[in-house]
Amino acid sequence: MADDRLIVALDVHSMEDMQALVEQLGNSVSYYKVGMELFYRAGANALSYLHEKNKRIFLDLKLHDIPNTVAEGLCSLAALHADMMNVHALGGYEMMKTAVQKVREHAGRANIPAPKLIAVTILTSISSDTWQEMGFSQKISDEVLRLALLAKKAGMDGVVASPQEASIIRAECGSDFLIVTPGIRPAGANIDDQSRIATPAAALKNGATHLVIGRPIRAAANPKAAAEAILHEMERA
Repeated sequence: MADDRLIVALDVHSMEDMQALVEQLGNSVSYYKVGMELFYRAGANALSYLHEKNKRIFLDLKLHDIPNTVAEGLCSLAALHADMMNVHALGGYEMMKTAVQKVREHAGRANIPAPKLIAVTILTSISSDTWQEMGFSQKISDEVLRLALLAKKAGMDGVVASPQEASIIRAECGSDFLIVTPGIRPAGANIDDQSRIATPAAALKNGATHLVIGRPIRAAANPKAAAEAILHEMERA
């Protein structure tokens, strides 16, 4: 009953922890996120293991630097054959445009599928109070939409945004634009360090294409049962 719209976050400390979780989830989950915590410890081995298990991979490293550095970094990472990778939209239009062009050119030369490239808008851990403390006066949702439109103009395949902004992004960016949403919490789950959250059903109804879920599954007494409950909710939605 796996559904590629569900991406389970492998925010764990070691290969052993990752392997244990993937084995527990079995055929219930087909798509995984490898972020900084795991990648900086295990590197390419984490992705190799997931490929062996025929899993799809979102490599979540959030690159943010000058245009050429980000583009060349993504080209190097493309050798790991992740299905999706990301950058920070705050890096600007030229950074995103250069990344898209160079990665697609590199994939063509290497005869490999080009990964989907998405841009992080505003982290879902940032609340309205934190946003104001950072010196911004406009609403978070307005800035998220501005960055999403900039990413689309640059040729990115989609964005990472909170489920609360998914509906306005979908309305403005069209039906083929990916909206990957962290900050997903099933009813009754702990909020943890997230601020702008929604349930799986609400996120999908708002226009999300993918739901990134970590602790509600990973920290559950029975991770497989927790994942399957979320999949049932997604199916109903």
